[in-house]
Amino acid sequence: MSTSAAFDADPAPGTAPDPSGTPPARATYHHGDLRRALLEAGTDLAREGGPDKVVLREATRRVGVSANAAYRHFADRDALLGEVVSRAQARAADVISATMDAVPDDLETGQRARARFRAVGVGYLRFAMDEPGLFRAAFAVPVDLSRAASPDAAGAAGRTPFQLLADSLDAMVDAGVMSDDERPGAELLAWSAVHGMAMLALEGPLRDLPPGAVDELAPRLVRMVDLGLGLSDGAV
Repeated sequence: MSTSAAFDADPAPGTAPDPSGTPPARATYHHGDLRRALLEAGTDLAREGGPDKVVLREATRRVGVSANAAYRHFADRDALLGEVVSRAQARAADVISATMDAVPDDLETGQRARARFRAVGVGYLRFAMDEPGLFRAAFAVPVDLSRAASPDAAGAAGRTPFQLLADSLDAMVDAGVMSDDERPGAELLAWSAVHGMAMLALEGPLRDLPPGAVDELAPRLVRMVDLGLGLSDGAV
């Protein structure tokens, strides 16, 4: 086996981490698998401590390869972090999609469209509270909307968090519960409201709220967003 091939292979027998969590001193990987293993390690680091904890050298230590082997796949720490960000956004999309899918199918068209819009915000906050490290990586690192429609940031349903929000707003226009005039920029208004709550609870003066408090407040918050966008008369 060539030197480069050895850097890209499945872990050889006997090289898996021991039960104590200590990685092997060296592992060999088949082509393509080292990159995936490093990305998994980077994602675990983000889950444990947010984006600041994603360090390429620590990822290589966990995987059990040299830093030089990692540089074949990620030029630097920012390259690894960028892919972790996309993966974290995809996880967020899955949580949001699941929350939207829980909305009953038998609601009146306008009510269902509105309920699915609210579910986007509830799912976003649920992801923030359940996965604070990945949430910070997903939404505190990006400096623009370049990943808003990236397939790499899409969940299993093929849509990114931003696309899911946009889809829900478009569905409300189609259902007649939101006017065309109110539609432009509505994503930014709705997103800002739920993101603000998430950050206040994670890093601001609301961090000492009792467990479950944000879950209880989330439906009320998205209802206020609904009212603020002029979508509800308060009866729904």
